[in-house]
Amino acid sequence: MDRQVVNPWKWQDAFGFVQANWTSGAEHMLLCSGQLSVDADGRPTNAGDMRAQIEQALDNLETVLREAGFSLGDVVRLNYYVTDIDAFLGAGETLGRRLTAGECRPASTLLNVVRLAFPESMIEIEATASR
Repeated sequence: MDRQVVNPWKWQDAFGFVQANWTSGAEHMLLCSGQLSVDADGRPTNAGDMRAQIEQALDNLETVLREAGFSLGDVVRLNYYVTDIDAFLGAGETLGRRLTAGECRPASTLLNVVRLAFPESMIEIEATASR
């Protein structure tokens, strides 16, 4: 697969995302459901802690990716649904560290929502991967 980052500007680099990922020749695409901070039985974890919820949601996403033969580096798009944008931005280094370690440079969207599936949930991360 050929993949090229499309960034007509530089400002997004400080936030760890790209404006677009252009791909061609991908043989496989994986569309992931939103991942929450839940345990293996689907019970919410880390109530009130955005950093910990980001970590757990990313752990869950990486589990789904691995199960399908993908890695975080194959992710071309991440959508973030959060109940508190300020808390999300305050925990940005947690997210940035994980994405950098996984060689992930996604196109992204951040949306503030009133509520997620569980009242304790502060973030849901939706991914698209291709290779």
